[in-house]
Order: sequence, then C-alpha cells, then structure tokens
Amino acid sequence: MSEMRFTEDHEWVRIEGDVATIGITEYAQDQLGDIVFIDLPESGAEFAQGDDAAVIESVKAASDIYAPVSGEVGEVNEALDVEPATVNQDAEGEGWLFTLTISDPGELDNLMDADAYKAFVAKL
Repeated sequence: MSEMRFTEDHEWVRIEGDVATIGITEYAQDQLGDIVFIDLPESGAEFAQGDDAAVIESVKAASDIYAPVSGEVGEVNEALDVEPATVNQDAEGEGWLFTLTISDPGELDNLMDADAYKAFVAKL
C-alpha cells in the first residue's frame, strides 16, 4: 500500500517502504501548460530535502523540481525524454519523474497529506 504526500511547490511523493516516487501534481502541470522538455537527475545522485533535483520546461516557463525528501536517486522515468507531454496527460501516474531511496523518513512529516494539499491549492 502506498501513501501520497505533497509539497507547497506542487510535487507529489508516493511512498512505498523506503522508496519515494516523485512527480508534479495535476495543479502544477495545468499551471505550466504544454511540457516540452524535462531535465531529470542521474541515477545515483544524492539530494538533501529542498535541493534542486530536476527542471521542467513548458511553452510558458521553466520550473525547478525540488527534492521533497533527502535520498539517493534510483530510477528515472526515461520515457519522458521521448514524450515529456506524458506529464500533462497523467501527472500523478505515468508522468512520474524519478524515485528516491529515502535517507531520513522523518522528513515526510514536513509534507502535506492529500486533504491538506487540496485545502492549500484552494487558497491559491
């Protein structure tokens, strides 16, 4: 069973054991518009919570993606190299960006659950 958490920067985190799958929310992809390029991190890269981890470019803007938790990059969604618009079509599914092996599970407490994120977006 996986658990979802969210950041104020509109990243989602799906937690399964000590692995976090990272992506951007439906709200974020909607705000960005048509995504044309994604610069993903290298497998094996290590990030602290809040570090710049990736960049998403759309027809409107380029946006940094921050590591929502500290950890080491496992998999990256290489399919996005060919079809970055997958994020527009399925941001919280097939449009995932990369996985992190979580090094400090306590950092998950800094993230919002689905209800808190929904309330956060409603105020924007």
